[in-house]
Order: sequence, then structure tokens, then C-alpha cells
Amino acid sequence: MTTLNWGIIGLGNIANSFATYFNQPDGRIYGAASRSLDKAQTFADQYNIPHAFGSYAELLADDHIDIVYIATPHNYHFESIIASLEAGKHVFCEKAITMNRRQLNAAKALAAKKNLVLAEAMTIYHMPLFTEIEHQQVAQQLGALKSIQVSFGSYKELDSSNRFFSPALAGGAMLDIGVYALSFARRMMTAKPELIATQWVPSESGVDQQSTLLLNNAHHEMVTVTLNIHAKMPKQGVLVYENGYITVDDYPRPDKATLTFPNGRVTTIAAGDATNAMNYELHDFQEIVRGHQPNDTLELSSDVMDIMSAARAEWGFVYPFEKRSDLN
Repeated sequence: MTTLNWGIIGLGNIANSFATYFNQPDGRIYGAASRSLDKAQTFADQYNIPHAFGSYAELLADDHIDIVYIATPHNYHFESIIASLEAGKHVFCEKAITMNRRQLNAAKALAAKKNLVLAEAMTIYHMPLFTEIEHQQVAQQLGALKSIQVSFGSYKELDSSNRFFSPALAGGAMLDIGVYALSFARRMMTAKPELIATQWVPSESGVDQQSTLLLNNAHHEMVTVTLNIHAKMPKQGVLVYENGYITVDDYPRPDKATLTFPNGRVTTIAAGDATNAMNYELHDFQEIVRGHQPNDTLELSSDVMDIMSAARAEWGFVYPFEKRSDLN
């Protein structure tokens, strides 16, 4: 089987995790790119990557690279996605995959035109635990999914000079942690959700500090999402079925969940290994590139982006480099 060569664009913390945990027998990290050749070379030396590039354009010009992993801050994702697709590369992009609905629709259209694979690096879509939960829903006769409660709170100092509260760097709770909460909900729902209601509290810098969202879909699966980047909350999702509920802690990379029956009996659902989360998504992406499985997670990402854009449109929150029409 031909080995797939990966190139990394953006060499921050998440790229270090990617290089540390990358373990694909039919794939390898071929090159790493930064706007500084010294930084790229240091990164390449640290992880035994054979090629370092002093610009993103140089990496994209290398015909040996099959897949580009984009690990830049999310306000730079769109330009790197478009450049990578134009260069004929498949694209695996960190979350949030783009800033808004307009950008993602444009990227999807270009990927389709070029017959290339585009997907978001969202571990939630690939963790074996969620498939096992669906199996247990049937095996335990839990009945239909009725509602989902999901929260994510992360305490960040109220400092507009850091990226979490900077409008210029696309700060705010929605694109930083909201994408996880909404992806969890979308992964478990059986039909696309619509935004029913939302409220928010802006920070002094103007980005979203706190918000709640209410979703519903054609199957009457109701969702409440609570977000905050100035208060710690559990990364917890609760799936409520007719005949029991399932609690998933640390849902971005879970390998265990708790099933509670109406009579109070509790059992554990387990599948996969949280420490291998990144490799589940890397494996699946390579299988999509090879044509062995469909690219169905891109539509989940698209549904999530629609919700995030709709919520920001409802709030009237647009970043300085956006237009209100980008959210519609």
C-alpha cells in the first residue's frame, strides 16, 4: 500500500501534539512549514521529520505531499485551506474549520471541484465510544433520544491582549470551545438541528464570553448548550433517552460513559482509548482519501458551522474582518 505523505502548516501547540502522537503505518509526516525556516527546522529535527519549509507556499509546491494538516490559529484556516486545495492537496484542518458559514461553503465547493478530501480534525466524530453508545441504545432498549445537555467552561483571564478575548484574533467562547459542545450534540443527533433560541454575554473586548443555545430537529431531539470562557465548567454531555440517560465526561476524547436506568441501576459503557484519540481521526481521514469510507463528517462540521454562524448573527456579533452576510 502506498504511504501517504503529510505536511504540517502552523507549528504551535496542537502541531506538537499531532507530531508526538502520529502513528499511522500507511502514513508519515513528510514535512513541516513555518514562516521561519529556523522554526520549521527545529520542529522537524525534534520529531525526525525529513523536510522543513520556510514558507507555506514551499510546502504546498512539493509534489510528494498528499495531505496538508492545518494547525494555524482558526482565523487563518480559510486562506490555508484554499491555498492547499488549489495546490491539489487533501486537507485535514483543525477546529473550528473556518470562521463562518460563507467560508466553509466556499471551501467545500472548491474541494468538490478539485475532487479532494476536506475534513475537520474533530476527535468527537471518530471516538469508538460514541459508536458503542449507539449500539447500547439498541441493546439496552433505551428507546429514542429525547434531549441532550452539554456544557463546556474554561477559565481564561479577562485580558484582551490574549487570543481568547481578542476580536482581531477571532477570540470568544463559540469558536474556541463551542465547536466541541456543538460537535458532540451533532454527532449524537439523528438529524440536522436548527437554532431555536440563544442568548449571550459579551466581554469588555466585545467577543462572546458566555452563551446558551437551544436547538431542536425534525425528530424532536432538544439540545441545551452552555458555554463560558471566564468560568470553569465540566466538559460534560448528558444523552437523555426514553428509558435511561448516559453521562459522558470529557466528551472531546472519551473512552467511558455512565448509563443510568430509570430504577437507579448504573452501568459503565467503555470503548476505545482516550490517549489514542488523534490516531482514530487520522486513520479515518486516510481511509477517506483512499476511497475506503465516505467523508460523512464534513456535513456534521457544516451543520455545526451553520449553528455557530446563526447564533452570532442573532447576537449581532461580527469580527472586524467579517461582514454580516458571511454568517447568512
